Amino acid sequence: MNKQKLVRFINKYHLNGIAQSVVLNSTSEKRQLKTKFVSSDKTLLGAVQMDNWDFEDATIGIYTTDQLLKLLGVVDEDIKVSISKSGDKALSMKVSDSVTSVNYMLSDPSIINDPPQLQNIPEFELKIDVTPSLINKFIAGKSALAEVTTFTVVTDEDKTNLIIGYSSVNTNRVNIPVQTSSFSNIENVSFNAEYFSNILLANKECESATLEVSSEGLAKLSFKIDDFTTQYWLVATTEVD
Repeated sequence: MNKQKLVRFINKYHLNGIAQSVVLNSTSEKRQLKTKFVSSDKTLLGAVQMDNWDFEDATIGIYTTDQLLKLLGVVDEDIKVSISKSGDKALSMKVSDSVTSVNYMLSDPSIINDPPQLQNIPEFELKIDVTPSLINKFIAGKSALAEVTTFTVVTDEDKTNLIIGYSSVNTNRVNIPVQTSSFSNIENVSFNAEYFSNILLANKECESATLEVSSEGLAKLSFKIDDFTTQYWLVATTEVD
C-alpha cells in the first residue's frame, strides 16, 4: 500500500487540524474508504471518499488525527496496514514498512460525534469554476491577510469576486475575480476564510472543481481528483471583518 495515498485521504478531512476525530468506513467489496466530518463550530461539513482501496471491511475510530499523521511520518512509503480486533471491534492499527512498525490505538466509534445530515438544501444560484489559479491566489491572499477571518462572495451585474477582508469601509483586502458557469446576482454572503483556504490546500492537485453558493447562506465545494471524491459544505457567517 502507498503511504502517500493514505496521507492524502487523511489531509482532505483533517484540513490542518480542523477535524480531529472521525470514523473511517472501509468496504472491501467496493474497494472504498470513506469518512464524514463536522467542524467544532458546526459551520463546516465534509465527506471524503477514496477508491481503489484494497483493505478489509472495517469501522475505524480515529480520535486524534494529529497523532496518526505523526506516526505515519515514521514509516517509509511502501506500507502494510493491519487492524487488531476483538470480535467486530477494531482496537488498534498497525502500520509497517520493511523495517519499522508503528501502532495507533483506535477509538470506540460511539464516542465520536456523528456529523449531522444536511436538511432542506437550498438552490445554489451561483456556480463558480475553481481553477488552479483561483486556488493559488486564494491561499496566497489568505496568507497575506492572516488575521482576516472571512471572505465574501460579491456579485455585480455579470461579475463575481471573492474578497478576502471585505468590509463596508476601506480595509486591507484581496479581490479575486472568478469565472462562473451559472450566475445570478445575489446579496453579499460571507464564509470562514481559514476553512476555505485549508480545503483548497488539501485539494490543491485538482485541475478543476466547483464552488456553488446560495443566497440563503450555504456554499458547496466539490472536487474529483483521480481516486478521490470530496465535498464540503460551508455555512455563512454573520461576522465580517
